[in-house]
Amino acid sequence: MVMKASLQLKLGQSLTMTPQLQQAIRLLQLSTLDLQQEIQQALDSNPMLETSEDDDHSEAPADNTENRDENEQASATSDDWDDAGPEFTNESEVPDNIPDDLPVDTAWDDIYQSAPASTARNDDENEQDFETRNSPTETLHDHLEWQINLTPMSERDRAIAHALLDAVDDRGYLTSPLEEIHAGLQDDADEDPLELDEVEAVLHRLQHLDPPGVFARDLQECLLIQLNQLPPDTPWLAQARLVVTHYINLLGNRDYAQLLRRSRLKEDQLRDVLALITGLNPRPGDVIDHGEPDYVIPDVIVRKHNGRWRVELNPEIAPRIRVNASYASLIRRADSSADNTYLRDQLQEAKWFIKSLQSRNETLLKVATRIVEHQQGFLDQGEEAMKPLILSDIAQAVEMHESTISRVTTQKYMHTPRGIFELKYFFSSHVSTDEGGECSSTAIRAMIRKLIAAETPKKPLSDSKIAAMLGEQGIKVARRTVAKYREAMHIPPSNERKRLV
Repeated sequence: MVMKASLQLKLGQSLTMTPQLQQAIRLLQLSTLDLQQEIQQALDSNPMLETSEDDDHSEAPADNTENRDENEQASATSDDWDDAGPEFTNESEVPDNIPDDLPVDTAWDDIYQSAPASTARNDDENEQDFETRNSPTETLHDHLEWQINLTPMSERDRAIAHALLDAVDDRGYLTSPLEEIHAGLQDDADEDPLELDEVEAVLHRLQHLDPPGVFARDLQECLLIQLNQLPPDTPWLAQARLVVTHYINLLGNRDYAQLLRRSRLKEDQLRDVLALITGLNPRPGDVIDHGEPDYVIPDVIVRKHNGRWRVELNPEIAPRIRVNASYASLIRRADSSADNTYLRDQLQEAKWFIKSLQSRNETLLKVATRIVEHQQGFLDQGEEAMKPLILSDIAQAVEMHESTISRVTTQKYMHTPRGIFELKYFFSSHVSTDEGGECSSTAIRAMIRKLIAAETPKKPLSDSKIAAMLGEQGIKVARRTVAKYREAMHIPPSNERKRLV
């Protein structure tokens, strides 16, 4: 068999992801914080990009008309961006009359007058305030260790205290048995053996630290520690200790009938005792903040103007950028040198980047506008007026693919008069109604929350009863669906919502 070489011409179609399209898709799915970092990285790596200032409009020389036109076109694509802020220079900070040589024994203050003391003091205060604002948040472990170091005790007891501290979790509870902690300390002891009573004595001292209730081994001990730290003349203190010590299981199960019979308290008395107990903190460690707060910067702002809802981009999410006209004017025609080629490539990348940013803004604004048009009932009336909405509905309205809508709505937030919501919040499935219409699952959650808020605490509504009440309003919802929505809203079941009023 003989193999022959031949040339064939074939015509076909294929989908290719160009670098420009890949960059546009990547910028589209970035969050606000990631977008700011991406823009700053582009500004640092590309000399053709710069932040735009209202009072600083550099122009290219007149002899390079082509590059100036390109620069103006690229700069025009970023007109929707806000100012990056004032520009600072160091020219005014350097004195003009500094002598070349200063005597070795001459101080700076001997020649130049120092700043006023008030100014220096304000600078120190500002610096301290800056350090305070940016200092790491104190943890529960740090807060307890600081108190242990201030408590006078022997080195032996201090070692026991630190061993107990290592066994405390973020809630403030002791997670290891005393016997296990004692065994670990006993192995480290060289001479005098350590008794379990010594460990327990140090534990009782640590249980008086702030916040009240720390170093408890269980919920019952945590509540008793807090009750013991209340003033002796606190009303119903003795009865509260009785209930927590002997009947905490009945209290947890909300078996108020048994609790009334065994504690021999009247209903109004038990109500006052429970008010005192519920005022305690079952998780004392939560009083100490464990992390930095996460601030959400909205990408889109919605406000009502002249009776109509207006959607606009948040101008503070990213700096306003443009092509540097001075560098762009250095590009020369018909010059294939390495420097000129580098400048051309950087200019092209800068224009692509600005165009991708503009495309991201246009897509985000278009999608947000369609969402607002569909969910005007929510903006006017609240969650109960939320309409069913899925990604394909917005995709068809803006003539884009569902994957693009998914990228736009992920980690993008909308500021409305009712609060800040992620764009995905406005999408929900639907449930059929008796009239043949559809009701949003978000609206059903709001109805369930409203029904539970209006229930009688003595006889809370069961999931079956809530489903029946929704059915009376024409909404067909199964009991297990109500239970799923209730659990998603972190609402306990009816037996745990029972209260003694």
